[in-house]
Amino acid sequence: MTQVSGYPVFIRELVEHFRAYELIDLGVEGKAYSTRHRCNSVLNKWILPRWQDLRISDVRTIDVENWLRSLRLARGTKAKIRKTFNLLFNHAIRWEFAVRNPISGPVRGAGVRQSEKRERIPEILTAEEFRSLEAALAPRERVLVCIALALGLRRGELAALRWQDIDFERLTITVQRSLVDQVIGPTKTEASQRPLPMDRRIAALLLRWRSVSKYVDSQDYVFATDSNRASQKRGKQPVWLAKIMQYHIAPAARAVGISKKIGWHTLRHTFATSLLRNGEEIKVAQELLRHSSCRITLDIYAQAVGVDKRRAQSRVVKEFMPELSSV
Repeated sequence: MTQVSGYPVFIRELVEHFRAYELIDLGVEGKAYSTRHRCNSVLNKWILPRWQDLRISDVRTIDVENWLRSLRLARGTKAKIRKTFNLLFNHAIRWEFAVRNPISGPVRGAGVRQSEKRERIPEILTAEEFRSLEAALAPRERVLVCIALALGLRRGELAALRWQDIDFERLTITVQRSLVDQVIGPTKTEASQRPLPMDRRIAALLLRWRSVSKYVDSQDYVFATDSNRASQKRGKQPVWLAKIMQYHIAPAARAVGISKKIGWHTLRHTFATSLLRNGEEIKVAQELLRHSSCRITLDIYAQAVGVDKRRAQSRVVKEFMPELSSV
């Protein structure tokens, strides 16, 4: 690293230092792989090309704000760029390379302003659309979409499920890991690891899948790859869900007349929307979705009991998958 006066002076040097001390694998004490991957991507694609030759002390709040406004990107993407830039300057202050953070500003509202509000409402599926899609899928894909919607799992959590995570007696599923770019790591937040209730019909569906799956050991992934290229890792390597969506589920959706642009997160959004439409308590919805924090709901609503969460999930399953038999 090129340094002046013993510490980074330019943004490119600060980025190098940030990567060396913050974006390394520190296990449970450090940032998750997904966070490190996202930060590196933003740094390489957006921050370094524009700011690398500028001195740390010369970065101005309004300049960064005007630059973000000039980018023809979605608000969410701009918000991620702002967040990464903010992390970079927090690192600089922590290491005493800088005394101010031009991204956050000295007081609330004085820093770079960038809206995170969605520009369009995320797509969701109606019960009729989901049932027509489910009926058009092969067994593996059918189980995948049913589990994803019934539990509101994130894509990485769904891919990383192992049979040992499923308790068929207690009817619970514990999400213990996540997969990002085929790299296994911890879940997004500690809240993500809370046990989830499993509707009896979903348990029956999983048992039927296990009865025909080649990989049923406790350490095997529920949805393990059977690719010839992974012959030495069969059962021990999860399928690539992005490819499953691209080559199997999305084409099936189009074939049954669903014109919406769908992805794995569509099923999570559908689950959340259905919970709210069914009038479930906000606290119940928050815990089922395993969001890390929801200060307003935590202050207002009492702790949701297990039976409430199980009933809330069962309503979604009944609405979207009425044909599933109960064990």
